[in-house]
Amino acid sequence: MSERDHGFSTRAIHVGQDPEPTTGAVVVPIFQTSTFAQPRVGEHLGYEYARTGNPTRTALQEALASSEGTEAAVCFASGLAGQDAVLRLLEPGDHVLIADDVYGGTYRQLAHVHSRFGIEHTAVDLADLDAVRGALRPTTRILWVESPSNPLLKVVDLAALAEIAHDAGARLVADNTFATPYLQQPTTFGADLVLHSTTKYIGGHSDVVGGAVCTDAQTAEQLAFLQNAVGAVPGPFDAFLTLRGLKTLAVRMDRHSSNAATIAAWLDEQPQVTEVLYPGLAEHPGHELAARQMRSFGGMVSFRLAGGGAAARRVAEGTELFFLAESLGGVESLIEHPGVMTHASVAGTQLEVPDDLLRLSVGIEDADDLLADLERALSAAGG
Repeated sequence: MSERDHGFSTRAIHVGQDPEPTTGAVVVPIFQTSTFAQPRVGEHLGYEYARTGNPTRTALQEALASSEGTEAAVCFASGLAGQDAVLRLLEPGDHVLIADDVYGGTYRQLAHVHSRFGIEHTAVDLADLDAVRGALRPTTRILWVESPSNPLLKVVDLAALAEIAHDAGARLVADNTFATPYLQQPTTFGADLVLHSTTKYIGGHSDVVGGAVCTDAQTAEQLAFLQNAVGAVPGPFDAFLTLRGLKTLAVRMDRHSSNAATIAAWLDEQPQVTEVLYPGLAEHPGHELAARQMRSFGGMVSFRLAGGGAAARRVAEGTELFFLAESLGGVESLIEHPGVMTHASVAGTQLEVPDDLLRLSVGIEDADDLLADLERALSAAGG
């Protein structure tokens, strides 16, 4: 049986992770070295310097590529480092089309870093395909999508956007951090590059920062050149931790999704809550599309409060099991106020996040305990 015939969890546990040949260790070793001895001048055994390559990182890259169904993957020191490398594939004057609710860090990098080098961008509602077509330019080279998006949980039609991008001579870049490769594989819908902050669900334990880009072999070679030239590489221990997290991604995502669905349904019934943003709810505008594109609906839930920003802050500061913290995707539940925290960089722009919005990263604790925690916080906040 070939590797491609195996299921997701089997590949996540085995691809790139054969027993170590010298000792038979079943876990990929942490090759904690900066350099590698060479038998002859100009010849090496596959590795020469750890910025260029490391066996632990190689194992992670092979496993991630298999998980996303791509030819190759390149791992970085963070998700934003991976994003930076993708944008370095562009030339001055090139144009990037982004969502009008894109992650704040993505907007910050485009607006305040790459714009200085002639990269242009436009934000548009990617759920409106006519608006997307209208926003394309002759210089558009990348259509950048998140589905579900951060933090408004919008779902977009990946196949339709891939077709639009390709017809315009552009590439579709899909940030798949929220969905993970277990719940969604954008390349099956035509995406050209798939980006992850592996800090989140793939790492899964809030103890490592990393990023990855999964794509075709030729593009991966270009990204690896940039990675080596710029130096935005993960250390071997970071790669080890991320690889460990990938092995349990499927079982964790099933629990994240189950808990999130329970919490979203409960929030939808609370009088203090004016709107629940979760693709698993039947009334969500992207529900049917998400059901086609995703295995299940994920662990992220956003909601808005009748009491406005003041109430949102009181709730965010009133939970006990939901830690008030940035980031997402760990086994523990988190709550945050995006407008002040993760998305402060888009304040005052068309991408500004509503002040009454809270975002939950629902963990894998017992759902009843999480519901009780939210109920206490909502009651104490006074709506």
